[in-house]
Amino acid sequence: MEARILQLISALRASGVRISLAESAEAFAATDLMGIQDRESFRRSLRATLVKDARDLSTFDKLFPLFFGSGQPPMLPGGDINEQLTPEEAEQLAEALRQFAQNLRERMQRLMSGAPLSREELDQLGQMVGLNQMEDLRYQHWMAQRMMRAMAFPEVREALQELMEHLAEMGMSHERLDQMRELIQQNMQAMQSQLEQFAGERLAENLSQRPPGDFGDDLMNRPFRALEDADKKVLQREVQRLAAALRTRIALRQKKAKSGQLDAKATLRANLKYHGVPVEIRHRDHLKKPKIVVICDISTSMRFCSELMLTFLYALQGQLKKTHAFAFIDHLEYISAEFTGNNGDEAIAHVLRRMPAGHYNTDLGWALKNFNEGYLDTLNGQTTLLIVGDGRNNFNDPRLEVFDRMTRRASRTIWLNPEPPHLWASGDSDMHKYAPLCDQVFKVATLAELSYAVDQLMGG
Repeated sequence: MEARILQLISALRASGVRISLAESAEAFAATDLMGIQDRESFRRSLRATLVKDARDLSTFDKLFPLFFGSGQPPMLPGGDINEQLTPEEAEQLAEALRQFAQNLRERMQRLMSGAPLSREELDQLGQMVGLNQMEDLRYQHWMAQRMMRAMAFPEVREALQELMEHLAEMGMSHERLDQMRELIQQNMQAMQSQLEQFAGERLAENLSQRPPGDFGDDLMNRPFRALEDADKKVLQREVQRLAAALRTRIALRQKKAKSGQLDAKATLRANLKYHGVPVEIRHRDHLKKPKIVVICDISTSMRFCSELMLTFLYALQGQLKKTHAFAFIDHLEYISAEFTGNNGDEAIAHVLRRMPAGHYNTDLGWALKNFNEGYLDTLNGQTTLLIVGDGRNNFNDPRLEVFDRMTRRASRTIWLNPEPPHLWASGDSDMHKYAPLCDQVFKVATLAELSYAVDQLMGG
């Protein structure tokens, strides 16, 4: 218990709450006096001794249940529904479940039996989605959503609906189906609560290990998802600086390339006036300004990464031969017209206002169809096709045949994805299907990774 109190104090300090050594000692003395049997008395004694400024009360109220529970642990309702089924109903259920893949079948049976996730399973999920590297409590819900996605929750919901329909066709009574549906819904909500609680606990523990005033890694290497509003403003200025450095480096690279490979045909033509004597030597340019078609996902999950990518491209316009820029959420829009002015921030802000983000409405496949029908002629043998997105499609048709047609027309296809490869086949992600059709796929979860990918794009 003492170690847990110390973690709470460390997390409070890292969150900006001023707590002296004397106040920490008072907290332990109050705990000794009041005891820990009554949770509310325990909470009030710590609150009274550790918080001296009313502005910090909300911070304490948010952190305390993450270290000492909420009073209502998110346990799944008990009772195995199989025990309530008649032999005929049990056989119908077993027959209906056989149509599903093993992993979906196991998850559905778990929801029907009411078995909570073990600590080991929670730790594995947290590590899979990068929870151990985050310490911002504002992302508790988002991290829980990522863990649900890693568990294929969307597919499980869809499979459960199919299961209910199949059981109804097999003759199971409406009363039994309603009973199963209600129990499964309660269990799904309870499991989601368990993931929310675990995500909050882990974030709070990570926060407690951060020294006060220490904001972790340099902004260049901090994941986009962990950025605060003030960080984003600094990062946008950093993008401008990096773009300027890239412009200089690319220009020098192209200038040096002019003295590269001998161009025999151009040399012969230039020296006809000297009767073929090679007095004036001509060389080929190794590098030419690239022609780029960029398609950016600006949905909620991708908006900041895409915004930085568009900022990069706007700042690099002098090094581009031609850019056709598109943005999509549930449909595709041509946005190059916004990039003709002198203010990149205003141009990008206009695009984001024109296409407000929604929730779970991304349809990459439909956007690719829009491109194929209206803009396919922007791709040719001199064009680089650049996709910026996480490859998530809300279980819509990925239109792989359309994407394959696009990649065949382009000189090369590059995909920038902020998610790690182990999530490419999870939940509604179709990235594992798109990736083999690309020439290169870069993980761009930080500005350092995005800068490297753009440098490769411009110098390829």
